[in-house]
Amino acid sequence: MTRWVPLLFVLLWSTGFIGAKYALPFIEPFNLLFIRMLLTLAVFSGLIVIFRARWPTPRQAMHQMAVGTLVHAAYLGGVFAAIKLHMPAGIASLLVGLQPLLTAVLAWQFTGSSLRPGQWLGLALGMIGATLVLVRGESLDSIHLPATALLAIFVALFGISIGTLYQKRFGGGTDLLTGSFFQYLATALWMGLLTGGFEHGDVVWTPQLIAALAWLVCGLSVGAILLLMWMIREGEAARVATYFYLVPPVTAIESWLLFDERLGVASVLGIGVTVAGVYLVLKRSPRKPPG
Repeated sequence: MTRWVPLLFVLLWSTGFIGAKYALPFIEPFNLLFIRMLLTLAVFSGLIVIFRARWPTPRQAMHQMAVGTLVHAAYLGGVFAAIKLHMPAGIASLLVGLQPLLTAVLAWQFTGSSLRPGQWLGLALGMIGATLVLVRGESLDSIHLPATALLAIFVALFGISIGTLYQKRFGGGTDLLTGSFFQYLATALWMGLLTGGFEHGDVVWTPQLIAALAWLVCGLSVGAILLLMWMIREGEAARVATYFYLVPPVTAIESWLLFDERLGVASVLGIGVTVAGVYLVLKRSPRKPPG
């Protein structure tokens, strides 16, 4: 089962953009995230009771709330705010796609973790491949990116990168269910402040919105996040972050299947380059013979 966890995570995480695309025509972004967090807290409360999960100490709970602020509130809030401020979703995905490189650099700088030359090459190839998938051969010269949108997307980028390292450092002894509960509690507080301060609260309840919310809660906030927290606990932060390179190619394929979006030669080439880059990062170094 362990070897299939990263693949399942990528498949689930990639549907986040799809779910948002279905939901956002009927609700404002921060309000969507706020309602999603409240529903997620209800689901986790039930899971904690069913599995009799161990509650963290006050210190562990505070660490998990810090993780929630970084990995969920900063990342999701930053991405949604950037898109709301007229940054194209593809460009937003491309910029937050710098996360594996940033995480590797931060891990090398602050934790002493190091990568082999082949792994650094793999990170670079992954970035190139993700760029090819998202740009799809189109010119970016005419795209105007407001400074506020760039600020929001870099909040998202640094939030999830620092949050991954923070969880690796401080989240190891915390139960996944109760730890995630406190992460989402912090996120719900932040999203409540943002939607209350910047949005009108208008919602058009449709079957499409309800279905999208159900998937974002169960598939993303429960399934994908539990897998991510497990991978961070069991593996190196830089290696785990590398799987995010696979998200744009998988999302592009899903968009092609669901929305008939174009999947050109550049995108197909980018998928191949991305997979090659991820393989180089995750490839185990050959063991030296004894003696």
